[in-house]
Formats: sequence, structure tokens, C-alpha cells
Amino acid sequence: MNKKILIIGLGITGISCLRFLLKKKIIPTVMDERNDSYLLKKIPLYVPYHLGSLNKNWILNSQLIILSPGISIFNNLILKAQKKNIEIIGDMELFARYNTTPLIAITGTNGKSTVTNMITNIMKKNNFQVSIGGNTGYPVMDLLSFKKDFYILEISSFQLETVKKLNIYIAIILNISQDHMDRYPLGIEQYRNFKLRIYKNADICIYNADDILCYPKKFYNEKKYITFGKFLGTYNLFFSKKNIYLKINNKKIFNFNKTKLIGIHNYLNFLAVLAVTDILKISKKNFFKEINNYKNMDHILQIIHKENGVTWINDSKSTNISSTKAALEYLHRKKRIWLFLGGYDKNCNLSLLKKYLQKKNNIKILCFGKLSEKILPIFPRAIIVKTIHEGVKKIIKLVKFGDIVLLSPACSSIDQFKNFKHRGNEFIKIVKKIHKYTYTSVKKFII
Repeated sequence: MNKKILIIGLGITGISCLRFLLKKKIIPTVMDERNDSYLLKKIPLYVPYHLGSLNKNWILNSQLIILSPGISIFNNLILKAQKKNIEIIGDMELFARYNTTPLIAITGTNGKSTVTNMITNIMKKNNFQVSIGGNTGYPVMDLLSFKKDFYILEISSFQLETVKKLNIYIAIILNISQDHMDRYPLGIEQYRNFKLRIYKNADICIYNADDILCYPKKFYNEKKYITFGKFLGTYNLFFSKKNIYLKINNKKIFNFNKTKLIGIHNYLNFLAVLAVTDILKISKKNFFKEINNYKNMDHILQIIHKENGVTWINDSKSTNISSTKAALEYLHRKKRIWLFLGGYDKNCNLSLLKKYLQKKNNIKILCFGKLSEKILPIFPRAIIVKTIHEGVKKIIKLVKFGDIVLLSPACSSIDQFKNFKHRGNEFIKIVKKIHKYTYTSVKKFII
């Protein structure tokens, strides 16, 4: 690789690319818009670097740019580089040029982490040697150091923007709905087109048959297509009066109501996982055993406190409208829901949530963070608070027996928190602290 190589972005992804190239005795130049001193500790002294801005000359005089997913390919300087025919790739494409291990790759607006986790657990328990990478787990360049039977990749639309020849054994799209509209100036169809890139060099394509946006634009004879869905697909659901069953080829074979899984969206996630395990010839007995033992990941409809008949739920992983709707659909029969919405909305169409909430009369909205600037025209009765802490303090004496307090923000966390985990953990701390204080105060008063 005798080219002038530039790495843009020195987060986990960029540093993994730098490490890989240095092992290959290739010295790139590196750049980051941040000017934090801790970045210097990650860069060897002999590597040329530029911090604090994007260096126009370096970008336009490179021969190969390795772009971190946090930098948009629609950035003006990146567009100028494209016009000069400078090759622009990301870590996924760099990885693809060196990888020889079979890949199972998952994308979708929601459920990626859950399905990646499910597949990994089942495969490990059935004697497959696997490692997770991409949008979760290891950066993909670090995976190349591990000899495994499979790599399981969670891939975001940002990572797919620069993918060209990623050879995948099994590619999965779980669902597609509005997200990251601030990144895609042409709207959801542009976002969808990047998601569909996962099919391009895949042997087997698994997709949600209920979601037309997940359908490949073209079907090829050399590829195998497998479908799942709530109503459609090879793997689907059957609804009786009391139970929801897994159905394959019109045969009911498993009752989801006997599991610990929360929500129909998770039943659909497991349908996609079952399609993978069938391809890998993992017995259904082992698959069902895993379903029965599976618990939701933290920050996904996570019950964090119950007291006086009130349940507090952390669903901080809900960073878009669809995931919040899924949470509300699961909880819709509850007496009253105090819903915390807030954060950075990524230019998504909040009126989609309005149409859903207008049908409900048991939901009280508290809005925090940057979203507060937009919320009142859409939800005039929303309670505006500066922070989650202020919101919890405001409602602690208003909640009644049978109520649900739900943090399901429908937005990213970057306005007030490092990430969704930070937001969820702060919510947990606030709830625990306020209940401890309230309980102690009441106890002292009684004495």
C-alpha cells in the first residue's frame, strides 16, 4: 500500500486503523477536529498529526483517506476530495481487504445490539468460536488479530457509507425507520440506500418481510433470501387470545409468552436469530433453551425500581421514534405512563410520535434537554424540565399506585451525556437517590 494515507478521526476506530497500519510498517498522517491533549498520547511521535480542525491541504493531497464513521461523507472537504478522485474508505472497507474469516453482519434502525448479542450467546454455547466487532465490541481492525470460526459484526449506516466490497456470509436487516436525518440531507430513502449496501456482497440475506424498506432493490439467483416478520415471512408469529407463538411454515412450534422476553419487537429479533441458527444447523432444542434463559440487555426496558406500586423503567437505548413507540406498545395497557422524552432529535419527524400518542390518553410527557426547543408546538401539554433530575423531582409526589415512569427518550444523548449508557446510568442513580432520600425523610417524620 504505497500511498499517501490520511486517517481522519482518532476515536476508537481511527486509532485501531493507525495501529493496524503501523504493524504493516505503513506510516499514515492522522487528523482530528478535537484538540484534546489526551489524543497526543495515542499518537506515536513519528506519526505526523493535525489536531483542532480538518486540514484542507492534507485532505486534498492525500491518495487514500480512511474516514471514521463520526465524519460524514457529505462534509464539504470530503466532497471536494471525492471530486478529485481521492479514494475514501472506512475501517469496514479496510478490514474487508484483509479479512478471510466468515462474517455474520447485522444492521437495522433498532435491535442491532440485541440480535448481535443473541447470536453470539447461542453460537458460543454451541461450540462456535466467535468475536463481536463493528459498532459494538472490538473495532473491526482489531478482530483480525483473533482466529475465529466467525466474526459477528454490528454495522451502522455510518459504517456502511464507505463500504465497497465487504464479503458477508449472512447479512441481516432487522427494520428501517427514521433516524439520523441530520446526517442524510435527502431523507429516509438515502438512509435506506446505505443500509441496503449490506446485501451487496452477501451470500445469504435475511430481512423483515413486514418492512418494505428492508427489501433488497434487486434479487439475484446466486444469493439466498430468507424472511421473517410479525405477519409475513418464513418465520412469523401467530396470535391467539392469550399467547403469541413462533410459527414456521404455518406450524406453531413455540410459545413466546413462557419466556422472559419483553415486547413483540424482541420476538421478531429472535425470529431473525432463529433463521441464522437454522443456517448454522444449531438444533432448535438448543435455540429454545437460549430463548428461555435470555434477559433484556441493560438500558432496554430495564426495570430499575419498584415502590408503592410505581415501576421505574430505564429504556435509554431508545434513541429514535420507532424504539420509543415499541416501548409504549409494550406498556400500553398500564394505568398511566410518565414518559421522559429528550436529547438531540437528529432532525427526525417528531410528528410521527404525535400521531401515535394522540391515540393514548394515559401518557404524560416530560421533556428535557435540546428537544425542549421543539416539543411544545407538537405536544403543548408537555412538562418542560432542564434535566432528568429536575423531572424526577417534579413527579415524585405526583405518581400513584399502578403508574409507570419511563425513560425512553426517542433522541440521542449527545446534548447532555456521553452516550445512552451514561444517560441510563444517571437516571438509575437519580431514581435510587431520590427514593432513598424520600423514604428516609418519611421514616424520620413517622418516628
